[in-house]
Amino acid sequence: SEFRQPLKDLAQIIEILNLCAEKMNEQEAFTEPVCELIKLCGLPFQKKKLSDEVSYSVAVSNCIAQLGYLMRVPSSQVRIQICKCVISFYNTELPRKLLSGYQPTSANYKIQMAELGGLAETLILSLTLVENQLTEKLWVLKALQHLSSSGVNCRLMMKAQAASRLCLYLNGVDPSGQLVFRSSEILWNLLENTSKEEVVNQLSSLECVYALKEVFVDLLMHGFRHYDRQLRNDLLVIATLLAENPAAPMIESGFTKLLIVLATFTEVKIPNPLIKGLKLTYSYEDFELKKLLFNVIAILSKDPCAVRLLSENYVMPALLCYVKPNQKPGFHDWSAAQYEELQLHAIAILASVAPLLIDKYLSCQANTLLLVFLEWCIGQDPFFGQGNSFHGTGGRGNKLAQMRCSLRVLRSVVSLYDDAVNLNLCDQGAISQLLDILKYAANKSKEKEDAIVLEIQADILFILSSLCENDLHRKELFSYEGVDILIPFIQMDPKRLYSGLGHNCLLFSALDCLWSCVIGCYIAEDYFLEKQGIFLLLDLLALKQKNLCNIILGILVEFCDNPKTTSHISTWRGEKDQTAANLLIELWRQEELELGVKRDRYGRIADVKRPIASSFQKQQEVIPMPANCPSFAIVEISENIRAKLYSLLCKLGFENLPGLSAKDFVTLAIIRRYIDFKVGEVWSELCAELKEEFRPVTSDEEALKVISEVSEDTGRMVAALQTEVLESQHHQEIQEEEKTYTKIQAIHKQREMVNKSWKNFLTRTSKYEALKKAKRIQEKSIEASRSKLKTQTGTVHSTDIKGLSTTIGSGRLVTVESTPPQLIGGPLAVTDLALRKPSVSEGALKKIKRVKTLDSVKKDSVPIE
Repeated sequence: SEFRQPLKDLAQIIEILNLCAEKMNEQEAFTEPVCELIKLCGLPFQKKKLSDEVSYSVAVSNCIAQLGYLMRVPSSQVRIQICKCVISFYNTELPRKLLSGYQPTSANYKIQMAELGGLAETLILSLTLVENQLTEKLWVLKALQHLSSSGVNCRLMMKAQAASRLCLYLNGVDPSGQLVFRSSEILWNLLENTSKEEVVNQLSSLECVYALKEVFVDLLMHGFRHYDRQLRNDLLVIATLLAENPAAPMIESGFTKLLIVLATFTEVKIPNPLIKGLKLTYSYEDFELKKLLFNVIAILSKDPCAVRLLSENYVMPALLCYVKPNQKPGFHDWSAAQYEELQLHAIAILASVAPLLIDKYLSCQANTLLLVFLEWCIGQDPFFGQGNSFHGTGGRGNKLAQMRCSLRVLRSVVSLYDDAVNLNLCDQGAISQLLDILKYAANKSKEKEDAIVLEIQADILFILSSLCENDLHRKELFSYEGVDILIPFIQMDPKRLYSGLGHNCLLFSALDCLWSCVIGCYIAEDYFLEKQGIFLLLDLLALKQKNLCNIILGILVEFCDNPKTTSHISTWRGEKDQTAANLLIELWRQEELELGVKRDRYGRIADVKRPIASSFQKQQEVIPMPANCPSFAIVEISENIRAKLYSLLCKLGFENLPGLSAKDFVTLAIIRRYIDFKVGEVWSELCAELKEEFRPVTSDEEALKVISEVSEDTGRMVAALQTEVLESQHHQEIQEEEKTYTKIQAIHKQREMVNKSWKNFLTRTSKYEALKKAKRIQEKSIEASRSKLKTQTGTVHSTDIKGLSTTIGSGRLVTVESTPPQLIGGPLAVTDLALRKPSVSEGALKKIKRVKTLDSVKKDSVPIE
């Protein structure tokens, strides 16, 4: 009964069970007792103490393992009972009655003990014993189906080659269909719970592939139930995983060709004996089948051996059937949403297949179809995309998904740089059309920034770059309109580069397009310069982003072949009035800091033997290399931006560069000798390689020594020049400091004089004696300033103002006596002044006094009491 199964008695029951099983070989009467004892193992276990589960774990796991070993008993009844017992492990209902003092074990205790005892591995091995007994085999598979829900059991099963064993039984005779169903379910569990690669490797034998193919074809041709179609699709997924494995004999078994024919059979109306009589409905399962077959085409396109089969079985025409405006209602019996999903999937697969079948691509006029389709994408025809599928992301209510997939196809074919493909595109006006699409996408991006729209723009820029590269006529077609479109991309707000939507990729695509479509065409270059494009590039360069600097410097170096470029570079000013030369030198210092180039604290050369060698370069051992292989000193040139900076500064010239500090001139001295230092590095490598292989003759050794000394002398000369620049700067700073101190002293002296003057003024104002003393000093000073020689003729006018009690200079108005009468006929009579007739009020004979105005009296005057 169910309440008589304590853990402590289980070992005795299994011992009795094994004894009865041995007796079964002699007497069949023991069959019934054995089955009854096995049933006891399926009853709920009960424990007396909480620790019993752990205490009896080894004994219980061994007992359950014995159940698996009993599969050797040649009795169908016993084997089936063992399978039923295993299945009962997964019945988690608690027992209704318990022994007094006992409690049930945990719900998954038996499952854990089965894992510990390795029961799953034993049952997989027992499949060989029941190979010809369908009923027993189905029960074993049912038990394994339960056991395979655990990762531990799946790993145990894989040790016994479970995947290959199960696959070989797929095509066995079974009217019920349970054999295929249960085997596929177990295979799925193995794929989910263990290493997918290990499962695929076990299924990659020719026998397994044949078995899988036969079962798939049988379900495809004769499976009419909903359940059959689902099972067919499950097996197709497993076949897809096998197709990803190059070692799987998919082509040899004919499975690959069958799958290709199935993928194109509704689009290409050519009878094929492989699928004679096949009819597909337009149910959801068949829709899933169609998508899975398209996916198989994408996987097979990665296998070079399958390319010929793709070409021979009309894959290209079948996929191009979908490159046309969407029709409503759907295509054939597909709904509009289903057709759109298939269409996008087919065009996505076309992007993978087209580069492999380029001859078929051209013969089917695929370029024309794609350009017409793209024209529809930007047209005003009403269309409401469903946007349901993975490929339709972002395409709900618009045609962006179709545009995105089509441009991916063009991108994949132009990246081949096949002259026939590119010429065919350009002859059909692709450059002008792509620019129109780019403007359309840019306007969409202004409305709402979306990753899909940014990707579309980046793809178009890449396609234009591929088409226009090395072709002057195509660059001229691009020139004016293309530059106008590129400028906003280069003006992009730097903050957007970190948005995560794809602005970074878009900017790189725009710079690549600028390099390929503008540089080399003077019309386009001049127009770009007119649009202040060089200023925009330098603004980007001033961000000092490592990933941008390399490509921007390359563009600027190429642009400098145009004689108008250098003036634009020299004119540019960045933040805080930074010049281009200063920016380039800062980038050089930043690059050397990252490379670990040895410099002293003032930026001077610290190692005259290897002045520009990076820390990594110094760590490299001497490796003799063939003459046609570049050494590390040469390879290093392309791995950093120093060569581009040197080339750009050469274009600008090293003299009269504005906006440079002494530190910049120190660095500039190194940049100017970059080529000399690099040549010295190459000779140094050459000497080291020679010493590794053999000893040079005396004359060669002397020549190498002289060359090495010349390189070191250059380093010393540059270091001396740097020291001279720093000393000159130091001297200039001292002079400026002295001037500053002199100016400060003058200011302080002036302030002292002002304060002293003010103090004296206050003294004269408050002390009468001081005022009189100041007056006497003033009079003496005036008297001392007068000429000692007496004038023989003429009248001496007094300069004193009577009654004035001030000690400062008088105002602008003073009292002047008129000319005395005795001098009327004097020396002034012959001048023009004598011709003037005085008025009645200002007669010449009358003394006139003009009284000094009150305003002319200074504020410091003090009345004398």
